[in-house]
Amino acid sequence: MTQIRPTSVNKVTQSSLLNLAMDLASVTAQSNRFELLISAVRGAINCDAVVLLECRENVLVPLAQRGLLDDVLGRHFVIDEHPRLAAICEDRYPVRFAADSPLPDPYDGMVVGHDDLSVHSCMGIPLYLEGCLIGAVTLDSIAPNEFDEIDSRALDIIAAMAAMALNTSMLMSKLERKSHRAQSLVQALTEDEHLKEGSSILGQSEVMSKLTQSIELVAPSDFAVLIEGETGVGKELVARKLHSLSQRASAPMVYVNCAAIPQHLIESELFGHVKGAFTGADRDRDGKFLLADGGTLFLDEIGELPLEVQGTLLRAIQNQEIQAVGRDKTKNVDVRIIAATNRVLSDEVENKRFRADLFHRLSVFPVHVPPLRERQGDTLLLAGHFAEQYRRKLGLRQLIISESAGEVLRGYRWPGNVRELEHVISRAALLARSDQQSELTVIGPSHLTGIQEGKYTPFSQPEPQLSSEDARQFSSKDEFSSADVHPVVNLKEATERYQKGIILDALRRKEGNWAQAARELSMDRANLVRLGKRLGITVHKSVVPN
Repeated sequence: MTQIRPTSVNKVTQSSLLNLAMDLASVTAQSNRFELLISAVRGAINCDAVVLLECRENVLVPLAQRGLLDDVLGRHFVIDEHPRLAAICEDRYPVRFAADSPLPDPYDGMVVGHDDLSVHSCMGIPLYLEGCLIGAVTLDSIAPNEFDEIDSRALDIIAAMAAMALNTSMLMSKLERKSHRAQSLVQALTEDEHLKEGSSILGQSEVMSKLTQSIELVAPSDFAVLIEGETGVGKELVARKLHSLSQRASAPMVYVNCAAIPQHLIESELFGHVKGAFTGADRDRDGKFLLADGGTLFLDEIGELPLEVQGTLLRAIQNQEIQAVGRDKTKNVDVRIIAATNRVLSDEVENKRFRADLFHRLSVFPVHVPPLRERQGDTLLLAGHFAEQYRRKLGLRQLIISESAGEVLRGYRWPGNVRELEHVISRAALLARSDQQSELTVIGPSHLTGIQEGKYTPFSQPEPQLSSEDARQFSSKDEFSSADVHPVVNLKEATERYQKGIILDALRRKEGNWAQAARELSMDRANLVRLGKRLGITVHKSVVPN
């Protein structure tokens, strides 16, 4: 006899281990290999949230996640700052934390649908290969003692299989990047990985994927690149990425803000001067071109450069030679030019404010950086990245962006782009800290100050479209009117009641078999179990005498 009662035991069977092995065998051949890997683990171990993290020196970087807020993928976790993650990485075997463990959980307040609760059950699986830590899988559950009954040997097997799958997946991703001529170069001059997070380009939207492809294509060449985009979109980050992926990565990239230099000093700034060349020139000075010799010269705000200087700059770029102010001789240089502007230079050329020949020389390979409003899905990713940065700066244990605040962030049009988002999150972090009433600091909608009126549209999913047949049925007012619609007092409660009824009916028909019920409902078994748990449904089987 099968009864529907709120109890369950989390166990890993031989069948689930076999399914896991088969799933992992097909993971590396797919483009979304990291998402498939965590889906396979979650299919073997029931949980509310699972995260796959890659170990990069002393930092754990999320590669994929299920069950947590979207902004988690934008956070980089410095191991030494998170005691639970440190405990997982220091061990060679899966680590289970007691429900009353005093160690703070890095995901407290981040489980979807439970932002007001701390995580109760937590387990971490360190992924070692040939004695080296390559990553970790963390599993969390709102229910206490969720992972206590799992056999340790089964967890060891899962850890070994997941480590091999992760290693193969990372190798495949590396080979794919090389095939697109995008060989990553590690930047020196920093001691810790987390110190250079601000120089990374974050984004999973389609437009950012295209931008990344363009960067990887042109970076290894010596072509001049013109980066165009609105203020605050991150043009300097694109320039630094181009340089880091170029053959000049070991040489310096010299930055010049063309809008910040007085007109009478521009030639001296670019090409240098000799002592006595003009009033105030009390010593010889090398210009930016010479400092960038062998490397990259980044000319930011190139559209602000006066016409009088543009001709001199054009000759220097064409001939790769410069002449310092006050010196007769020229000097050869080897410099790659990357320029950036928030103006539309083709329009500036038409209006005679920019030289056409210089424009064509600079725009050998133009790159357009999209505004944030066109980067669907990237807003929360970036918000999580900035939240983690300011969490460290402010010395907070945890800084959470509530779901309601996330909706505001996604619905805003961001006229100031990524720079405006960073400023909004920095202010929100300070305001949230002042309102902090527990160990968790939560950013709510009231903390998102500075958002301009008229630039906000409530975030919503695309509305379902009627088929042509449905449209014909409802084309007449006699057939369909507002009087036929019964108002729903609470849409969430009504939806949950409807879902619960369907799931219960399917489970009764399938005698409590989750897998068969999931197939009938065209759902993944793990997703169905998780939804059932949230709705208060679990299956309890008992043996009764005839």
